[in-house]
This record gives sequence, C-alpha cells and structure tokens, in this order.
Amino acid sequence: MTPEEILQYCLNNLEDTVLAESWGEKGIYYNPGNLLKRGVYVLTVKERDGGNDKSSLLNRENIYRVNLGVRNSTFERLFGKKPKRPAAGEAVSMDYDFTKTNTLLPHPVYAWMGWICILNPEKSSFEKVKPYIKESYEYAKEKFEKRNINI
Repeated sequence: MTPEEILQYCLNNLEDTVLAESWGEKGIYYNPGNLLKRGVYVLTVKERDGGNDKSSLLNRENIYRVNLGVRNSTFERLFGKKPKRPAAGEAVSMDYDFTKTNTLLPHPVYAWMGWICILNPEKSSFEKVKPYIKESYEYAKEKFEKRNINI
C-alpha cells in the first residue's frame, strides 16, 4: 500500500476528518466544522526521519510509518505496560525492532502515550490495522468533545 492510499482510506471512511501536513508528516485529524485550529490527531504518516525520531530509519528508500494513538488498555493488551517517556532524540526502552516493516509495533517515541505504528503495511496487514484506526478515530472524537466544551 502507499501512504496516499492509507490517507485516502481515512478520509473516505472517517467522517469529519481533514488532512494536514506538518512537521514532515501528513496527518488525519478529527475536526468537524473546523472548530479547532487543527483538530485532534487520528493517524499520521511519516516518510522521513526527524530530529527526535530516527529509530525507524525512515530515510531508507520507499519506507514510511503509519502512526496512531489507541486507548491504554489496547496498547497494554498488545505490548504490555507502557514505557517511560524517552529522552529527547531517543527511542522508548522496549525490546522491538522499530525498523521492521509490515508488523504492528509500539511507536518508537510515543509509545509512552499509547501510540502504535506499522511500517509499510501490505494490504493484508492493513486490514488488521483498520480496527485500530477506528479506535483511534473514536478516541479522537472523545478528545475533541472534551476540548470543544471549552470553546
């Protein structure tokens, strides 16, 4: 699959989402009516390393990473206890190969916040990721409602 196919899947299937580009990645945000400046993250696609995020070696040719935030209970069911926040420029302390493609992994930097990822998912793997995308979307809607109360 391509990053564009994944982003388009989200836009086609997740109501009230928008696409925005920032910090070297493309993101899908939940933002009905554009009430917030950007919205609430649902999913991002990162195609190159950043200053604080090099553990997936995204500067390899044709490598990208899909990132999404899930509930703590889902993260812990998949990967165990959430790790501590890493120092700037470091990866979380978890025993995973963050460069492995087509495998669901904890996010190398944001696992401490309950984020998961997959590098270059094939179609069959993407089908397995779709329920987590749906969860991330529902979670973003909840966060949006909490923020929107104060607008």
